[in-house]
Amino acid sequence: MNERTGDEGFALDHGLLRRRFGRAAASSDGADVLAREIARRMDERLEYIRIEPKRVLDLGCGTGPDLAQLARRFPRAAILAADFAAPMLARAGLRQRGEAPQPGLLRRLLGSRPAPLPHAVADARSLPFARGSLGMVWSNLMLPALDDPLPALQEIHRTLEVGGLLMFSTLGPDSLRELRAALPHTAGERVHRFIDMHDLGDALVKAGFADPVMDMEMLTLTYTELDGLLSDLRATGAANAALTRPRGLSGRTGWAQARAAYEALRQDGRLPATFEVIQGHAWKAAPKTTEDGRSIVRFQPRPTAR
Repeated sequence: MNERTGDEGFALDHGLLRRRFGRAAASSDGADVLAREIARRMDERLEYIRIEPKRVLDLGCGTGPDLAQLARRFPRAAILAADFAAPMLARAGLRQRGEAPQPGLLRRLLGSRPAPLPHAVADARSLPFARGSLGMVWSNLMLPALDDPLPALQEIHRTLEVGGLLMFSTLGPDSLRELRAALPHTAGERVHRFIDMHDLGDALVKAGFADPVMDMEMLTLTYTELDGLLSDLRATGAANAALTRPRGLSGRTGWAQARAAYEALRQDGRLPATFEVIQGHAWKAAPKTTEDGRSIVRFQPRPTAR
């Protein structure tokens, strides 16, 4: 049974995802309208959370658009960045140094030296950070790139210090519902599948987090044409990468039928694209057991008599 969705047989092609996100380093800026809006809302949530971390990790940083925002929010913290796609991380390094990439530069960066620390090319399921070394992990739309969030959540929990905070966003099952309905209903995953908020909450608790808080809202982007939505999905590396995705769409007839079905949704001259946005945070509490399962008993000094 798949932890991510509760359905059997759902898995992502992680090699394909890494290649797609690598190519998207040159095209995602400007096409990531949804991620920018979610980042703004995540930052607003921090207004109501008291935390002064010494080290903050932007996990799944992409080209680094959230790094400056985090630096402004936590001016005394060391801001680290990690992404599994080396070209994304290279672009984030250029952004932090205030350098604009020249045409063709990102292609050459694949063969250049890696970005200097505090940047790390890393898989969220195996982080190159010491246990208890981070005060906060910020993760904006990284979780949809995983078919099972639990290993990544366990790694985040490991690297957070006691009292550390995970701040995250992801997408729920109703995301891209219009596209899902318009495409032919044949075997295979034509649209990326997303984890339910309640399943994600279960995974957070199983990973060891305390007091997870989540909420969901629907955001709708609109496009003049269906091709605009498809272009944004490709430009940000977010196109479907399920192992069971069909190859092709039954030729011209399939595409014509899909376009006609989507066109029927047009309102006020625009086509809608709905996203179920899940935001949340959770804390790393003091452990109640040791790693081998023994209970931890804490003794407090007896107050002195007056």
